[in-house]
Amino acid sequence: MKIQLFPPLSFQEMGHRSNQEDALWPAHGMASSNSRLFIVCDGMGGHEHGEVASQTVATTMGRFLEEKMEAGVTLSDDLLREALNEAYNQLDEKDQQGDVRKMGTTLTLVAFHQGGATMAHIGDSRIYHLRPSQRRVLYQSRDHSLVMDLYLAGELTREEVDSYERKNVITRAMQPHLERRPKADIVHTTDILPGDVFMLCSDGVLEQLTNDDLIRLFSDEKSSDGKKCRRLLELTADNADNHSAYLLHIAEVQQEPGDNDAPNDESRSRSNMMVLEQQLLKEQSTSQTSPTRNPSRKPSTASSTASSWLSRMWAKIVK
Repeated sequence: MKIQLFPPLSFQEMGHRSNQEDALWPAHGMASSNSRLFIVCDGMGGHEHGEVASQTVATTMGRFLEEKMEAGVTLSDDLLREALNEAYNQLDEKDQQGDVRKMGTTLTLVAFHQGGATMAHIGDSRIYHLRPSQRRVLYQSRDHSLVMDLYLAGELTREEVDSYERKNVITRAMQPHLERRPKADIVHTTDILPGDVFMLCSDGVLEQLTNDDLIRLFSDEKSSDGKKCRRLLELTADNADNHSAYLLHIAEVQQEPGDNDAPNDESRSRSNMMVLEQQLLKEQSTSQTSPTRNPSRKPSTASSTASSWLSRMWAKIVK
């Protein structure tokens, strides 16, 4: 599969913060239509700490994978895991002082290659695969966050998610000196059409945006990519957090022999929030029609205890 991109667009905004803890690969303004690897990281850990973590991971993984891919090495999950381990090693090196307040970062990565596209993420920065021609979200990465865990466990409604006071608690992050290094969720797709849009973004982009907003924006056939990017900047201008993104518009896709043998798990992956939402709706529908269940039942004491336990468990991983 040969995939041609329109010129990639990016932005990297401060919001109301005093320092920039988001990092991009390629750096903002440096990507071209020939670029095949894109990374957005959102750092955490306070002044300078988050900036060091995000820049370390983005740069280390970017250089490692680009060197391999340019040398003709096929992008595999094993190669991606090698890059992750190299990034973790670099974080360890940068944190030799053993700072009590650990730095850390999220990760989102999209790579285009002969086998289609590979997407990987850790944390609550997101990856979207949009099909504006059909007004559909094909893929939305599942946030590794406390609020998402509670929502999928049925403890919070969609409305409660938006106002949950601990939305900034994440359950997976890249940090130095960890006994068990969190793994990335890796998803593959060959279902790529001209006109599709892949978007990688830090969570600051999504403070006031919904999936419907994104579909509406990218489905506007009268606007150029540049205008859409500027419109997205306008919509996020008042956001408090750093907010950064890469917008990747597919120009052309050429099928090749062997494409059918490439991994293609996007539409069924449990890392795809669109899949999880469908499963949740089915479970809720079954619960409401079952004579043995009361749809208005409040969460049990056990569920409330689980919520409290999760909150305590992840209290230290706060952005």
